[in-house]
Amino acid sequence: MSVFEAIMLICFGAAWPFSIYQSLKTRSNGGKSAVFLYIVLAGYAAGIVHKLQFDFDVVIWLYAANAVMVIIDIGLFHRNASLTRTPPSVNT
Repeated sequence: MSVFEAIMLICFGAAWPFSIYQSLKTRSNGGKSAVFLYIVLAGYAAGIVHKLQFDFDVVIWLYAANAVMVIIDIGLFHRNASLTRTPPSVNT
């Protein structure tokens, strides 16, 4: 197990709860990018695959926890996008 890899994942993982909280609280996507979220998720998925294939250890749980938080944030991103869409107006 790489201690530095674990520290990196803990530091990155510490930011996701704040991002999720902001998405829930503000109901907006200000400053967020769906592309960025999907790229980060792909990175965590690649880390999980690497751990499964070559270097299985407990750090895989940090990758999984971070991936779950990103998935939650992606879901909130799409929810917030649908909340901010304005329905077409009907002129009467």
